[in-house]
Amino acid sequence: MSAPVTAAAGRTAARGRRELAYAVLLCLAGAGLAAWAVTRGWSVEPSARGALPAGQRTRTGADLLPWVSALAYVGLAGGGAVLATGGRLRRSLGLLLTGVGLAVAVGGGVGLTEAGVSRQWPALVLAGGLALATGGAFTTARGAGWPAMGARYERRPAGPAGSADADRPAVERGTRDAWDALDRGEDPTVS
Repeated sequence: MSAPVTAAAGRTAARGRRELAYAVLLCLAGAGLAAWAVTRGWSVEPSARGALPAGQRTRTGADLLPWVSALAYVGLAGGGAVLATGGRLRRSLGLLLTGVGLAVAVGGGVGLTEAGVSRQWPALVLAGGLALATGGAFTTARGAGWPAMGARYERRPAGPAGSADADRPAVERGTRDAWDALDRGEDPTVS
């Protein structure tokens, strides 16, 4: 009876890892697209240069809406942070990413309504913001059940001093104990 339970748990864990990967990729792709598109030339304006013929000045989306690029970078950092968090903190981060994504999408929408602005770059910012918001919403809805970083990244408390294992050198207790002893600055070959 334990084999079907183990197989079901394995499928659930695999689904959680897959959903986590989709959410992170969606957040990173959306924020990256918006960060890239906001740095493109959105408009070209003539500029007077005194007695010389008029020149042209290219204005990027970051020139017109500087807050959009800042929010896109927050989205990139948050997309990576989804991997390092877990539980409630991950759900809160998902909520934050949803808000950031919607704000980036609003920036793309504002760019689309501006006169004299190329439509392709603000549209990509809008699409990137919506992708970021979707990844954030998915993280908010499902993120608490996804796997967190493994316990191997967390510090373990030291065992009781009087245990039988404590009397043996760390090398004899196992590779992990030997490395932990080296991390503490101890000689793993001596008990």
